[in-house]
Amino acid sequence: QVQFVESGGGLVQPGGSLRLSCAASGSIFRIYAMGWYRQAPGKQRELVAVITSGGMTNYADSVKGRFTISRDNAKNTVDLQMNSLKPEDTASYYCNARPAALDAWGQGTLVTVSS
Repeated sequence: QVQFVESGGGLVQPGGSLRLSCAASGSIFRIYAMGWYRQAPGKQRELVAVITSGGMTNYADSVKGRFTISRDNAKNTVDLQMNSLKPEDTASYYCNARPAALDAWGQGTLVTVSS
């Protein structure tokens, strides 16, 4: 069983930065590729960043160059550093394995980018 708990969201001005954190429970976190996902009101959930168990990363075109995903397998955590935030980044952000584990979705953390 794996469960994820997200934190670090909040209100930030356009152009600002925010760092999200995800803590995982479970004994086999280190073997999973991990992703950060986001869902804006009225829209489908989308994958924004992925990091493999070995540390290779990929990003959605919409966030490439602005977001950085990282992980610490010893601490069972995965972070998302978000820079140069835009209003269209406003969403609830979730972490999960990639592919996502159906029963592992957490509560998410809300990011609001507004002046």
